[in-house]
Amino acid sequence: MNAFPPHNRTLPPSDGLTEAERARILAKAAAFAPPSMQDAEGRRELVGLSREELAAEMVAMGEKPFRAKQLWHWIYHQGARDFAAMSSIAKPLQARLAERFTIGRPGVTTEQTSTDGTRKWLFAFRDGQQVETVYIPDEDRGAVCISSQVGCTLSCTFCHTGTQRLVRNLGAAEIVGQFMAARDSYGEWPTPTGEDRRLLSNIVVMGMGEPLYNYENIAKALTIIMDHEGIGLSRRRITLSTSGVVPMMDKCGAELGVNLAVSLHAVTDELRDEIVPLNRKYPIAELLAACRRYPGASNARRITFEYVMLRGVNDSEAEAHELVRLLRGLPAKVNLIPFNPWPGAPYKTSTPEAVNRFAAILNDAGYSSPIRRPRGRDILAACGQLKTESERAKRGGAA
Repeated sequence: MNAFPPHNRTLPPSDGLTEAERARILAKAAAFAPPSMQDAEGRRELVGLSREELAAEMVAMGEKPFRAKQLWHWIYHQGARDFAAMSSIAKPLQARLAERFTIGRPGVTTEQTSTDGTRKWLFAFRDGQQVETVYIPDEDRGAVCISSQVGCTLSCTFCHTGTQRLVRNLGAAEIVGQFMAARDSYGEWPTPTGEDRRLLSNIVVMGMGEPLYNYENIAKALTIIMDHEGIGLSRRRITLSTSGVVPMMDKCGAELGVNLAVSLHAVTDELRDEIVPLNRKYPIAELLAACRRYPGASNARRITFEYVMLRGVNDSEAEAHELVRLLRGLPAKVNLIPFNPWPGAPYKTSTPEAVNRFAAILNDAGYSSPIRRPRGRDILAACGQLKTESERAKRGGAA
């Protein structure tokens, strides 16, 4: 295996305009802000509030701040959806809470289970917008693939989600709610502790949308999920995937420190400009520089580079050798993803021989390069296939 040299963590941002660029990205996020988290009766949704916000709500209704700790336990550790189930809270207070607040989940429009055990939900939110969420089981554990936006703004040409326009960002409640609803489906409440086995053991933020274009809501949601008195997933069990929003990669690394996955898919700017249009703003050199700055990256905690294998487009031996050159010195692994077809897709899946040759070159250079086994193809739940049923229907009912 490669012996990776230590990184200089004091490198300044490569563009010199990081703060201005961050401000622009946050302003763009505000333009696609989620709706208010209140129901038709004016009751406030408690899921998605930070600890501080929850305590402030309790003080506003004349209660002590410790009530927030009780509610946090019931909502995120026990999975309670009804105040009447909170036995450590007196019934009069249960009633007052029910008058002012709700503990919601996304509505389940459809739930499908693949022949390989992969499960996909189409979730509906208060304003009628929908996203898809997927659970990928792996023996005695598994990962929940959650979405960050309704639709996507990136228009990557190999991705089905990219053909659906961006409608809006998801709020923290809607992001956390996807994982909580998945737990509801598998009955995994209260939160497993100690040596208890977790079926839903990991989260990958790899569903619909670009999470770093909705960073504030993603950060708030993941902070809630990582809280040890609630859902209690460690940052090492959470992976955030980005197509390369460079300024927000720095912010994510500094504030969250979760595992990083990068949707690379090409080794030249010319090709990546075409298949991942975001590359025109943040080209490969800037993207890899941000990866080298990412805190916590090490031999034991490598950055994952995702590389979808497109027949005759990006799967040559020469491109494999160039990928080795680009990654030199980075603690990295490469997930090779055979292209998952979808209706009207302009690409074909690389041949098994081409994928194996590509993987062998990476492995020989010391980079772990597993070939991802397609999961949930029969229910369009595989990588790059997510797209809400309502959008499919608009295009003639393709599934």
